[in-house]
Amino acid sequence: MSHNTKGQKTRLAKAHRQNHRVPTWVIIKTERAVVSHPKRRHWRRSSLDVK
Repeated sequence: MSHNTKGQKTRLAKAHRQNHRVPTWVIIKTERAVVSHPKRRHWRRSSLDVK
């Protein structure tokens, strides 16, 4: 991580913030129409193309 540039770290941090589950209140409000998050990413399975 120490070899990454500031831009790379910023983009990785943004991806880290985005990688959260759908809030429970959204699932309840939509009556389980929205359950999965299309942009949800696992750290080991899929790699980010961060340059």
